[in-house]
Amino acid sequence: MAPNTIKQVLTIAGSDSGGGAGIQADIKALSANGVFAMSVVTAVTAQNTEEVTDVFELPVSIIAAQIDAIFDDFEVAAVKTGMLSSAAVVDVVARMLKPQNVPHLVVDPVMISKSGHPLLKPDGIDAVKTKLLPLASVVTPNVHEAQQLSGLEIKSLADARRAAKIIHDFGCRHVVIKGGHLLAERATDLLYDGRFFNIYKGDFIDTPHTHGTGCTFASALAARLARGQSVPDAVQGAKTYVTEAIRHSLAIGHGKGPTDHFYFLER
Repeated sequence: MAPNTIKQVLTIAGSDSGGGAGIQADIKALSANGVFAMSVVTAVTAQNTEEVTDVFELPVSIIAAQIDAIFDDFEVAAVKTGMLSSAAVVDVVARMLKPQNVPHLVVDPVMISKSGHPLLKPDGIDAVKTKLLPLASVVTPNVHEAQQLSGLEIKSLADARRAAKIIHDFGCRHVVIKGGHLLAERATDLLYDGRFFNIYKGDFIDTPHTHGTGCTFASALAARLARGQSVPDAVQGAKTYVTEAIRHSLAIGHGKGPTDHFYFLER
């Protein structure tokens, strides 16, 4: 890499007006993990730490125009997708990414907000399975999302292994199922590459302030892949980063506060 250059990573996701998740969290996490962040907004949410009050999906024409603008000018080392909201959005994103042959596509299959508001219409789930996952280097569902994608109930690591195999069969190269607090083995994540499983154990931090952790993890992972790390190393690095961001989470707002993406900076 020439002097004064930096890997460029694109996030395609929804906007969170509260700043803790979505495009805003992605840009912070990408920047904190050493890459230059670019963004394509798919939807605008009216959101804070307590709830999502409204969602406006952008026209697919403007989503397509944003993607065109990025690929016309930048060398995109990786792409991360988040909230895609509907089958129409998934379709245009998949259709436009396919010919670009980006080195790494990290798909965070965002389906529901922390407050319980649906962020992906039912028709979008099938579109993710059939159109987006076959392009993905890594897909990063949490337990709820992995259940939706696999059709299995997941309560243990053994369940997560079975679900990972089903999700991998949709065509992605790697599956990371994030255990969070829902598995019996808390703060344990599972990576499957079609042959082998890697288990990542971490500290479980008992805090309600975890808004945006899924977006943050997937973005950190995309940044590390763009910088040349292997998938297992990138998963470990992203997990370590998001664990510390949770450890230093911010009790701001009146609901579930965000993680601190720049916990390592002096204030």
